[in-house]
Amino acid sequence: MTGAEQDAEDPGAGGRDVEGLAPRGPDAPTQRRVTGDAVTPARDEGDPGERERDADARALASTLRLRILRLCLDEALTNRELADRLGRNPATTLHHVRTLVDRGYLAAEPVRRGARGSREVPYRATGRSWRSRHPNAFSRVLIDTFLEEVALADPDTVGTTRLGVRLDAAGKAELDRRVQELFDELAARPSDPDGTPYSIFYAVHEDTGRLRRDRPAG
Repeated sequence: MTGAEQDAEDPGAGGRDVEGLAPRGPDAPTQRRVTGDAVTPARDEGDPGERERDADARALASTLRLRILRLCLDEALTNRELADRLGRNPATTLHHVRTLVDRGYLAAEPVRRGARGSREVPYRATGRSWRSRHPNAFSRVLIDTFLEEVALADPDTVGTTRLGVRLDAAGKAELDRRVQELFDELAARPSDPDGTPYSIFYAVHEDTGRLRRDRPAG
């Protein structure tokens, strides 16, 4: 194994993870501007807490990184194994693995020996992306990741539902609460090692085409 290949297997890093909706508290950042694939805070960038949240947002602003987290959900994978499953060059995935490790979204497990005695570091998702609050701009990344993943699935295994409703504020709050409770329950449920892996995607949005003309969106 060459030096470059060795490094691609050993990025030098420092459960369970479900990426998606996360409860947002009253202090969650709401006003942000998007530049490229980075989500940049519109508030004072001198605030250490704000800088940390911004770094977390940048780490997750990538469909490839979200797919890496999903692959490492219930099994530890090395950088080379991730590259093989994603059809990418190991040097490319190495950068993304390091970013996720630096922000605590991936954790390294004990080093193991691979082919010809090479040093391999397996990684597993920590669950931090589920527990974190995310800016609204994160929704676009989730949608793009879903589209990439569902395109790889057998159409016979994909179940979809579409529904239009009209709710008052209390009804919308109830919908959000009940869906979040179900997702939290599923996230906390132990994985069945003999079970079939499934991916669940949920989205709700204001139906602008059905808005009454005398009421603005929002």
